Amino acid sequence: MSQSSSSLSKLALQKFKKDFWGVFSLFLIVFVGFISVFAYVIAPDNSQHANQMHLSIHSKKPGFKVAMLVMPNDNLGKQSVFDKLFFGRKNTENEIPISSHTHKESLLTYTEYTADDLEGITKTIDLNHFTDKQKPYVEEKIFLFGTDKYGRDLLSRILVGARISFFIGFIAVFISLVVGILMGSLAGYFGGKVDALIMWFINVSWSIPTLLLVIATTLALGKGFWQVFIAVGLTMWVEVARVVRGQVMSVKEMQYVTAARALGFNDFRIITRHILPNIMAPVIVISAANFAAAILIESGLSFLGIGAQPPMSSWGAMIKDHYNYIILGKPYLALIPGFCIMILVMAFMLMGNALRDALDVRS
Repeated sequence: MSQSSSSLSKLALQKFKKDFWGVFSLFLIVFVGFISVFAYVIAPDNSQHANQMHLSIHSKKPGFKVAMLVMPNDNLGKQSVFDKLFFGRKNTENEIPISSHTHKESLLTYTEYTADDLEGITKTIDLNHFTDKQKPYVEEKIFLFGTDKYGRDLLSRILVGARISFFIGFIAVFISLVVGILMGSLAGYFGGKVDALIMWFINVSWSIPTLLLVIATTLALGKGFWQVFIAVGLTMWVEVARVVRGQVMSVKEMQYVTAARALGFNDFRIITRHILPNIMAPVIVISAANFAAAILIESGLSFLGIGAQPPMSSWGAMIKDHYNYIILGKPYLALIPGFCIMILVMAFMLMGNALRDALDVRS
């Protein structure tokens, strides 16, 4: 039995490797996952939530360059390496966009950057107020994706926002699989009153619009990061349960299940060892579709103001903040996060289809 299962797994793996788009999508998903975990290491702006604002350079085009005066922050506190790595720097240096500067002895004179060819304010600071290791300095900063309407680095916001959009899919799908497979397996295997009770609960949940159910769950649990994950996951299990129930009802009458009952195996072993492994292909496909739906639901929640809360970065919230810029000549502010969502959703769909073909014993 184990040798047969091992050979089938190897055959499925070989079939999956031959699917170019499936393998490419898998590497893309792993790449996005790496970015989402180490976003603060990669992002140019490693402040918490990439929330370093410069209102004077808001809504600038990709590739925008500006001289930045970096001044030490007296409120900088000690922060562990782990905290900086996964949650960003809580307090960063003060950054001031400038158009020109002169340095004479211990005095630094600079002119603040202003848009629309207006004359900025000229200020002078005394460098003696700072220690040698903390002297302010001027550096050129490049915004590869431009800046958003608050003057934040759009590239950094995209990288940090990948964390929410990526993990909400995984956690929501995980919750939906746990609940859906459990409920669907019980309903399909035992039938009778158990099936009737579970199907009644499924039909009631199915009749409520998904977005309204998510809103109600979010309001009950409160607004927050983890509340959104749980709310989306608890509203996506119905589709999984219906698919699993139908598959279990068709498979439980097969000869190998009858043989397992004759050998005296208990119901738990029959379901987990004999039935579920043979119905995973459609479950994988619907899980990939649920991942796409989870991202879109999170975008809708962010648009309504009950998703990821500011200043937390998420692709859905970025589209909501900048969708009106599409008609103001700066569509990239909304199109870039939208393009990221499209690529990630398509990658999961293509990988799901490739896994379905690889696990299909009939082919």
